[in-house]
Order: sequence, then C-alpha cells, then structure tokens
Amino acid sequence: MAYLPDESRYDRMSYRRSGRSGLKLPAISLGLWHNFGDDRPYEAGRAIVRRAFDLGITHFDLANNYGPPYGSAETNFGRLLTDDLRPFRDELVISTKAGYDMWPGPYGDHGSRKYLLASLDQSLGRMGLDHVDIFYSHRFDPETPLEETVGALVSAVQQGKALYVGISSYSATKTREAAELLRQAGVPLLIHQPSYSMLNRWIEPDLLDALEEVGAGCIAFSPLGQGMLTDKYLDGVPEGSRATQGKSLSTDLLSDENLSRVRALNDIASSRGQSLAQLALTWTLRDPRVTSALIGASSVRQLEDNVAALDAPPLTEDEIAGIDEHAVESGIDLWAPSHAI
Repeated sequence: MAYLPDESRYDRMSYRRSGRSGLKLPAISLGLWHNFGDDRPYEAGRAIVRRAFDLGITHFDLANNYGPPYGSAETNFGRLLTDDLRPFRDELVISTKAGYDMWPGPYGDHGSRKYLLASLDQSLGRMGLDHVDIFYSHRFDPETPLEETVGALVSAVQQGKALYVGISSYSATKTREAAELLRQAGVPLLIHQPSYSMLNRWIEPDLLDALEEVGAGCIAFSPLGQGMLTDKYLDGVPEGSRATQGKSLSTDLLSDENLSRVRALNDIASSRGQSLAQLALTWTLRDPRVTSALIGASSVRQLEDNVAALDAPPLTEDEIAGIDEHAVESGIDLWAPSHAI
C-alpha cells in the first residue's frame, strides 16, 4: 500500500526561519548519523522516517560517510525516497556533507575542491537525486585555503547540485571569513551546524553572535550530548548502549562528575514533568538564534518522545538558572579540533 502522510502533519510542528534566509526548518530535524546504515534493518529506519514526516519533520540530515558502511545511510535514504517520499520531494529539505574520511587516498578526505565536488556527485547518485537542498563543508580544513573550500560550495550551487550551502564545526572567526567569501560570490551562508548541548556550550561566547551578524541560521547537532542527556545512563552503562559500541560516546566520558551533573539535570526535568531528553531539547531551542535541534532516533517511540519536547512550556528564568549550575562544559566535544582554529 502506498504511503500517505498524516494530513495534519504541519499543524503539529513549529518552523523557524534560518537566519535571514527565506528557508524555514522544523524546530526538530532528523539526522541519519546512526541507525540508518546496513547494520540496522531497513524497515526499522523506514518506520522512523515515515513517522518523522507524519510529525511535521521535513528536514533530513545526512553525510557521505554515515552508515556503516560509509555511504549506506544515503543509499538507504534513497531507497526510502523511492518507496515512500518521492511524491513529497518538494516538501522536504535534504542535506548532506563532505569533509571527513570517505574513500582511500589523498582525495577522499578534508576540504579540497576535488574531494567536495566528487563527494557531492557520489551522494546524489546514492540518493537518486539531481540536487540536495543544503550541502555542507563538514569541518574546517586548515591545510586547504578557505577560498578553495568555499569555492567548491559556490560551484555546487552554480551547477544546480545544491540550493543552499552550510558549514559545520567552524569557529566564529572562520565562520565570519567563510560567510564573507560566500557573500562576495553571491551565495549566502544559509546555516552552521555545530555540536551543542547542556554539556557542550562552546557556541555561546561568540559563534551565535557571529551567525546573527552574518545572517545565518544554526542547527545544533548532538543536543542530547551523544546520549548522555537521556535516562539511559542514570544508573550505569547498559549493555548495547552507544557507550559500549565505541561510537560517539566512550565510557571515559561517563565519569562520576559527569553522571552527577546528568542526574541533577534529570531532577530538574522531572520537576517540569519532562524526561531528561525532552528538557535537553527545550533548553537547546530556548535561544531564537537556534533554528533547529538535530536529533537521531533508534525507534519510533524515541522519536515521538523527543518531538513531545515541543509541547512543554518555555523555561522560566529560575529554571534556566538552576540548569546553569549543572550544565557546564564536560569534555564531550569530539569536534573541538575543527573549531579550535
């Protein structure tokens, strides 16, 4: 039976304009970093994506090396488009990225023009698309002139292979420089994708101000602190969790100090009638300069629980002050090398 999305999907989601652009994104977007590779059943990912669209999530975020294996998340998403979402392509915002290792040799990594544009062509082929809505430089590459990396993004737009461009994990200084280069080429910087959570607040001192200055949006990835800001680790490290699989959360990060912070934040969430994950999303979206919170999901239920964060009342000043006592840098920013320059 052909998939028919929920007719009320746009009544359930709030949408925020990305900087000074004309593009609005859902307050919560779905990332396919984990759980959509060939290591998971296709039908499980399919159910999550369908339910996401039913809930008004229109933005699906990928990268060339999402999997495992590399490329498989894009291939599986392309299959999802064919099976379910192709009739609704113009209602979707699909993004992909290049910047981390993808294939062997000197041309399958970092920020050169050769790598970025070859990767984009491969991504389009895997997804069966003629263009993506957003193409990102996945990280800053200090060994490639920024003019070259930005020039590749400009070419992607000029060639009709991307409607907008973005950057990820760039410092405020490099963000301003990239935005100016793009402005000079007539291709505005749409959005920046940084890691951001209650345990990883690096964007607050200057990046958000820089984005406001240049008119770009912000989509925060890992707003749940690589899974730390959930109820999963309140009583230890369960078998089969991300921390036991050597993915983006190692057991080294689950220190007594960090877990004490997590438990205190969980108490605040409980006092609001929220789960810790829901509080983390409410907190991430408290600043209007944050366009969207980018979540992952391993099940339909987890997706639904996270989207329910949007139903909560805004945080009060007293609640924010209480959160600030425990929401401190916790050494979990795996992407710091990219924005340290």
